[in-house]
Amino acid sequence: MQEALNPVSTASADAATHSASEQYHVMRRSGDVVDFTPQKIAIAVTKAFLAVRGAQGAASASVREMVDELTQGVVRALVRSRPGGGTFHIEDIQDQVELGLMRGGHHEVARAYVLYRE
Repeated sequence: MQEALNPVSTASADAATHSASEQYHVMRRSGDVVDFTPQKIAIAVTKAFLAVRGAQGAASASVREMVDELTQGVVRALVRSRPGGGTFHIEDIQDQVELGLMRGGHHEVARAYVLYRE
């Protein structure tokens, strides 16, 4: 089950997340600014899948693949919005995740993610 909590494991995802984390930061709700860590997106989305499908469903290869693709899509969208680097507000990241889930047809997971955000 450890693998299900760390779904971003492909070489391409690791390379993209490494480069993004060097140039980008996140402003938390508290006002603290921290490094942008795309793996945290994957963990949060995996938790939403866990809430909807249970541990076995969330651990499946297809779910790990969906989480990886969604995470990469969110990172690409965020980087496009600030190509020279910068700081994202946590709400912007979470909005992109919700949008990605909805566009992917994962409405129940999007709802679980919204509840997780609260």
